[in-house]
Order: sequence, then structure tokens, then C-alpha cells
Amino acid sequence: MFAAPEEVYNDPTVYAIPLYLAVIGVEIFINIKDKLKVYESKDSLACIAMGLGSLVVGVLMKSMAWLAFMFLYQFRVIELDSSVWWYWVILWFADDFSFYWHHRLSHEVRILWAAHVNHHSSQKLNFSVAVRQSWTELFYKYFFWLWLPLLGFEPIHILFMISINLIYQFFQHTQVCPKLGPIEWFFNTPSHHRVHHASNIIYLDRNHAGTLIIWDRMFGTFQKENESEPCIYGITNNIETFNPLKIATHEFVNLWNDIKRANRFSDKLKYVLCPPGWSHEGDNKSSNHLRQQLKKQQAAA
Repeated sequence: MFAAPEEVYNDPTVYAIPLYLAVIGVEIFINIKDKLKVYESKDSLACIAMGLGSLVVGVLMKSMAWLAFMFLYQFRVIELDSSVWWYWVILWFADDFSFYWHHRLSHEVRILWAAHVNHHSSQKLNFSVAVRQSWTELFYKYFFWLWLPLLGFEPIHILFMISINLIYQFFQHTQVCPKLGPIEWFFNTPSHHRVHHASNIIYLDRNHAGTLIIWDRMFGTFQKENESEPCIYGITNNIETFNPLKIATHEFVNLWNDIKRANRFSDKLKYVLCPPGWSHEGDNKSSNHLRQQLKKQQAAA
């Protein structure tokens, strides 16, 4: 009934690793030549360690995702022909739409942020940060794609498109690429992604795009990179560690401590499900609240 499981492991992201290493090497050369200071050796080694861990976990989770997709594919509501060009165009849009909501909710739901935050915890932005992938995010990620096999897309094609999207995103993690003119209107670019990795209040939780920036423009999460507001990379409370285990788990520890502090069950649940920064003690530091406060301060000035 199911195709051979080995197909799942024929992952384009694995074949892209030599390209990743070559591009990182070029960026390091530019960094040294132009004295840009966008790399820190311990930080980059931590990023690579996170990437290797994610690669190991990914083999298991992609296998499980493939099985789930194959099961749901039996109940597809449409018979789609993968030999026609529009099949792949629609799949591209559907995959990118799924990624947008997966990524956005990973910033807006505290338990999901605990899994995703390690990708943002570097205070640098360079190509090595692109491989600073979560070990725990993979346990929930593929739920956002479960509707695609039901729609009639073949499971192996869904996994392929997820991988192509991820490869594209690698090239957005750089400071050496300038803005790209009209391309910025439709596609995710290094400029848009610099905003996403910045901890400035106006940039927090913005530009969740995979390949297409149109979703952020449509759903109100777009923010342009402004020359008057240089990006400050990292998170609002930087962790100051290069230990991969602490990088992977620090926010789960913080979440658990917050849950223990709350007396009411409803507040404990809110810590899990509300945006990062929510507090039962009234000290709201969620990104939207901080943005509102900043606007009030600017208006009063």
C-alpha cells in the first residue's frame, strides 16, 4: 500500500550540505577581508552542532511524517496529476503557506517558541546561523502540512518541496547581500530575513516568510528593514552560552519555571499557549505589547 520508506531519506537538503559549506567559506573570506565581524568561531561551532543534532532527529521525524502523509493520502479528495506544471506551482504555494503559519505560530505560542528560539539565540547573523536548527521543533512541524496529502499531493512531493523551501531559506541568513529591488515585493530576501532575526522592538516577530513574502504582507506581519534602525541580532534576553544542550533547552527551563510560579491552572495553561512575554503578574513583554508601548512613547515625544 505504501511506497518504499527509503524514498524519505533521499533528501535534497543532505545533497546541499557541500554547497552550504562552500557558501559559508566564501562569507568567512569576505568577513576577514572586509573586517565585518559577522562571525564568532564558538558561535559558529555551536550552530553547526545544532545542525548536526537536527539532522539526526530529522531522519526519524521525516520518516514518521512520510508515514502520516501516506496514511492521509488514501483519503485524498482530489486526484492530482503531478505531470502537469501547475501541480508543482500550486504545491509550491501550498507548502509556503503551510510554512508561514508553522513559523508564525512558532513565534506566537510559548511552548512552540521554546522549541524554535534556539534558531534566534545567536547574536550574529551569517550563513552558519542557517544551520542552527531546532532539535525539538521537528516533533510538531509536520502537523502544518497534514492537509496537503488530503488535498491530493503525493507525500514524497510534499517532503521534496519542504526541503527545497529549506534550502532557499539558507541563503537568506546573511548581512553581505544588499536589498534586491523589486524582488523584495514578492520574495523573501536577506533584507527581510535580517528583520526576522533582529531583536529591535519594531522588528520582533516579523517576516515569517519561507520563499514568498506575500503572506507577511497579506496577514499583517511584514516589516521593512530600515537604515535608520540597524538590526540588533539575538533575542530579548540573550543566553550568553555556546553549549548546544543549553541552547536547545533553555527556554523549556524558563517556561517550566514560569509555570511553577503561577498558582492558578488557567495561568499555567496561558504560559504554555500565550505569546512569549506574557505574565500572570501583569508585566506583559510580548512583542505586540512592546510595540504598542513604543508607539505611545514616540507619539508622546
